[in-house]
Formats: sequence, structure tokens, C-alpha cells
Amino acid sequence: MGHRYLYTAQAVAAVAASAVVSNVGHRGATSPTTRSRQEAASVVWNFDSLPTGAPPAGFSFARTGSGRPGQWVVRSVPDAPSGSNVLAQEDSDRTDYRFPVTVADAPTFGDVSVSVRCKPVGGHVDRACGIVWRYQDANNYYLTRANALEDNVCWYYVQNGRRIEVKRVHVRVASGVWHSLRADMRGDHIEVYFNGTKLIDVHDSRFSAPGKVGVWTKADSHTLFDDLTAKAVVP
Repeated sequence: MGHRYLYTAQAVAAVAASAVVSNVGHRGATSPTTRSRQEAASVVWNFDSLPTGAPPAGFSFARTGSGRPGQWVVRSVPDAPSGSNVLAQEDSDRTDYRFPVTVADAPTFGDVSVSVRCKPVGGHVDRACGIVWRYQDANNYYLTRANALEDNVCWYYVQNGRRIEVKRVHVRVASGVWHSLRADMRGDHIEVYFNGTKLIDVHDSRFSAPGKVGVWTKADSHTLFDDLTAKAVVP
């Protein structure tokens, strides 16, 4: 990621243990370009400096819907995309309308490109990996997810606790394989990419304020995540 930088004290406290903060501004700059005290130019969470067997520091955990909370732990796996540690959701509650989510405490992003490497491992009701952005709370955020049981990628918004599907694209999503999932949002324009291919192009303006970024699953999905990345983008 190049040089590492410090920015606001609050953001440093939240991401230092699990993230690399980098400058995406002009070459030779000595600090990241930020749009506010809460927004960083680029952050990568790879979990490699965190202890295994415990929830990741600097993240908050929530659940949309009903059922048990998620069980989010750092694990060491031999095929991690970078380093050896990943973030796993391991709780097997089969409640259908149950969406465990975890978000980085800081920084927040408005116009953003957010991506993750994810591996659907198991699940009988669902086998999903998702990313969230402009997250306000457990009941209000944007979401895209890939599903290895249904072989599709969908884009949703979650408002007042209701998950509303807007766009669905059929595509092969293999279990036990690492994939890449990315969403770019500028203003009200959203583009979703799966394994480098653009699948979804929509517009929505219901959440305009900056929000947190994070990862998401559904029901009994056992899913691994690595290299959660958020970059501020020019609108």
C-alpha cells in the first residue's frame, strides 16, 4: 500500500490494529487527502496484526432482522488472499430474516469505492458474502451481496430494517473459492463489480450522508472475508 500515514486521533485509534492507511493523493504528499476529520483517503483492513480466535478490534457488530447476533472472529487460514488472517462469521443460526453485519468504527465515507475478498464456506439456508456502505445503523444502509447457493449477485437498500432488492444478476458464485466484490458510489450512482466484471448500474439517493463501511452475511452463512478496502472517490 506504499507509505503509511497518521491522520485524526479517532480514526487512528479505530483502525491502527487491523488496517493499513495510505495516501491516494498526489505523489510526495505527507498526509492523506480527507474530506472531513472522519474521512480517510484509503483504508485496508487485512486483520493480519490481530489475535486469532477473537472479534476484531476497531469494529462494531450488529444484526438486521431477528435471530442470534453474528459470531465474528479472526481466524488464520492457509489460503488467505493476503497474510494469514481473515475475518469469519461462524454462527449457524438458520433464521431466514437474519443479517449479521460488522462495520469499521472509523473512518466514514460518502463517495466511496468499497471492496472485499470473500469466500463462502458453508450454510444450508444461505451462503452469502456482502459489503455495506453509507451505513447509518443496523437498519439503514446500502448493500450488495453474492450468494453461492443461488448463483447471483444482488443490490439492495436496507431502510427501517426492511431489505429491499432492486437489482439481481445471475452469475456463477462458487463455494469454497475466494471472490472479489466491489461497489463504487458517486453521488446517487452505484456500480457493482463481481470478480472484476461490472454487473449492476443503478441510481439511488435515499442515503446521502457519509457512513461506515463493513461486511454482511445472511442466516447461517459461514463466510470468510479479507482485505476490506475503502477508498474515497471523486464524485
